[in-house]
Amino acid sequence: MSYTSVSGRASLGAARMRDVEWPTLALLIAVYALWAAATTWGAGLWLPLGIMLTTVAIAQHSSLTHEVLHGHPFGSQRTNEATVWPCLGLFVPYARFRDTHLAHHRDALLTDPYDDPESNYLDPVVWARLPGAGRAVLRFNNTLLGRMTIGPAIGIIAFWRGDWRAIRAGDAAIRRNWLWQIAAIAPVLVWVWMSPMPLWAYGIAAYCAMSLLKIRTFLEHRAHDRASGRTVVIEDRGPLALLFLNNNYHLVHHMHPRAAWYRLPELYAQDKARYQRRNEGYVYTSYAQVFRRYFLRAKDTVAHPLWPRP
Repeated sequence: MSYTSVSGRASLGAARMRDVEWPTLALLIAVYALWAAATTWGAGLWLPLGIMLTTVAIAQHSSLTHEVLHGHPFGSQRTNEATVWPCLGLFVPYARFRDTHLAHHRDALLTDPYDDPESNYLDPVVWARLPGAGRAVLRFNNTLLGRMTIGPAIGIIAFWRGDWRAIRAGDAAIRRNWLWQIAAIAPVLVWVWMSPMPLWAYGIAAYCAMSLLKIRTFLEHRAHDRASGRTVVIEDRGPLALLFLNNNYHLVHHMHPRAAWYRLPELYAQDKARYQRRNEGYVYTSYAQVFRRYFLRAKDTVAHPLWPRP
């Protein structure tokens, strides 16, 4: 073998090493370590401690799953998806989250009651037909307290019901995604069954993880006549920002969906005024401000205020 070919391969290997996003990879390793310790040592020491630590690990894993579907931390998407293959959160198959989230990134359709898979708005006609009890539940769900308590259940039920209807209508891709989900949650459940943590306690942790994630999604998008004005920036650099991998800079993420999580605050700081002009001042200074303003007060109406659009 020639020196040139050896040095060429070495250079290629070094380039691939540089292409790896080491902060993301390190965080993935740390999250699996925390999850393993929480379900074993934490649960064995004191079950509430185990549940709390497991909740954090699952929520962080979900945020990393979001990074993966946007092409991180490796150059190979198959390798990326292998890193989050165990479904720690139990409730949603990775492939379904990937497909619906990428559909959500069509900014022209943000908040659309029908075509944005992550919209919490309803068509005013649908809203008017709901019984009074149903409207009361959804109004409460539009407060931050409601979104954190009943929001995960509402989201899970709506998602499962929609997928079940699609499967019954013959959607083979969605059926296949759910069959793969069995393989993704099986090792998680086996691990928990063999650990000191009861399965019911793990279910509580998985639900609480979704509750934490609802804090992030609560204000991500608003009804606005311009697509660019629909996406929020929350200028927070605290523990929740780390848990959400800086997705609180959500406008920046939508404008640069391939940018790694640790670059988003820097991108925002480089041209803060431009981002704020773009979303027309849809900005909060911190999650503390969000809690003060909306913990017991609805952020907006359930019926889309600008629907139907011209």
